[in-house]
Amino acid sequence: MIRFTRLGAAAALIVAACLGALAAMPASAQPLAGPPQVAQPASSTYNANQLVTAGQNFFGQVSGNLAQVIENAVSRFGLPNGYILGTTGGGAIVAGVRYGSGTLYTQNQGTRQVYWRGPSIGFDVGGDFSQTMILVYDLPSIDAIYQRFFGAGGNAYVVGGVGMTVLTGNGITLVPIVSGLGARVGINISYLRFSPQANANPF
Repeated sequence: MIRFTRLGAAAALIVAACLGALAAMPASAQPLAGPPQVAQPASSTYNANQLVTAGQNFFGQVSGNLAQVIENAVSRFGLPNGYILGTTGGGAIVAGVRYGSGTLYTQNQGTRQVYWRGPSIGFDVGGDFSQTMILVYDLPSIDAIYQRFFGAGGNAYVVGGVGMTVLTGNGITLVPIVSGLGARVGINISYLRFSPQANANPF
C-alpha cells in the first residue's frame, strides 16, 4: 500500500510539473484546442485605392482625372489581378506603330519585365512618348501576358487628358491608361503584342 501511495504521489508531481510548464509557455507556443487554423491567402486582385495610389506615384502627380478613369475601369470590368507600369512611344501618319516596355505586377505571382509593340490607326500625325498604366484582368498565369491583344471597338474613354481603351485576347482583358499626348493616340490602338524581350518588328 505504501508503494502505490508513493507512485501516486510521484505521478501527481509529474502531472503538476507538466501543467506548470504548459502554463508558462507563451500563447503562440501552446497547442490549439482543436484543428489548426489554415492561413488564408492574400487577395489576388487590386482594389481601386491601390491602383490610384500606384498610378499617381508612377505618373508623378496627384490627378483626379486619373482616379476617375481608374474608377470607371473598375466599375465596368471589376478588380484586376495585375497591372503594368511603363512607357510607350510611337509615331503615326494616320497609321503608325507603337512600342513600349514596363513591369507587370501581380499580387501572388511576382513581377515580370514585359515589352509590347503593335500598329495603331487614328488621325494623329507625328510622334508621342507617354507613361502608361495597363490594368490586367483574368490573367491565369504571369506568362499568359505574352500574346496578341486586339482592340475592342467602341470602348474608348478620355477625361481631362487621361485616356483609356480596351484590348482582349484569350479571355484576358487589358485596359491601357495613358496621359498627356499619349491619350490622343491611346484610343486608336489596333492591337498590342507582348513579349519577354524587345522586338523591332511591330507585327
